[in-house]
Amino acid sequence: MTNSAMGKDEKAQDTSAQSTALVASQSAADGAKAGSGKRAESADKMLACRYELKYHITESRARAVAQFVKQYVPVDRYCKLQRSGDYPIVSLYLDSDNMHLCKESLDGRQNRFKLRIRGYTDEPDYPVFFEIKRRINTVIMKSRTRVMHSDVPRLLSGLSLPPQSYSVDTKALNQFQLYMTSIQAKPKVLIRYMRQAFEDEGESRVRVTFDRQLCYSVTDKPEVRLGGSGWQRSPVTENGGVILEIKFNGSYPVWLSRLVEYFDLRARAMSKYATSISDSCLLRFCAPHLAG
Repeated sequence: MTNSAMGKDEKAQDTSAQSTALVASQSAADGAKAGSGKRAESADKMLACRYELKYHITESRARAVAQFVKQYVPVDRYCKLQRSGDYPIVSLYLDSDNMHLCKESLDGRQNRFKLRIRGYTDEPDYPVFFEIKRRINTVIMKSRTRVMHSDVPRLLSGLSLPPQSYSVDTKALNQFQLYMTSIQAKPKVLIRYMRQAFEDEGESRVRVTFDRQLCYSVTDKPEVRLGGSGWQRSPVTENGGVILEIKFNGSYPVWLSRLVEYFDLRARAMSKYATSISDSCLLRFCAPHLAG
């Protein structure tokens, strides 16, 4: 093995070790908080610990499942505000130059994380949300804080956020920048879709979502946008497919078991980010390089 090859291999191992260490150390810290018996949340619900199941289903089945779910879980409050009954979501995903986070997702690593900035509108007066989504074995943990659109380029360059007139969870923001710096993550792709959601505010906090019209746009720009050009439809939902997600942070309700059994739902690993990057590679659509 040449010195240059050894150097690349060591660098990849260092990146993997750093990301694994970050996930493990944060898991321990979050576990300690959970052990106190108190639920720690900011105004933005900074930390959410939950279980998550994903299914790829047809449009006809999605409609039937939604009718079943309505019997137990009310429509999400944001969906109620929309005449169409759903709302748009866009996320800017960050990754290292060698696509370390995408590869971990494709490889099915149990302890991994994603870095994204999520928005719901292109209106500059509305916030976007810096998020770290971590998987610790079967548990999903998400930290989140809001900033304004205009602050995204500054924060992604590694600078701190100046004093703001709105509340910001500085701990979550600093944590995002720490993860970002550890793997030298940069913007890679925008992903958008329409979401229909149902949410129960009870003890188990069951949330059932149906995602449609999945699209992606490969980019290196530090901006979160729903509009503009360069969007590519994802084959996952292009022909009427729907991504069904069931999330809960307590015990698994009995009615959910009946739902899964009645509709013969088969859970599968599915990452909108990894799927979009893989598809862009197949199309040679200015995709980040995944090989190696």
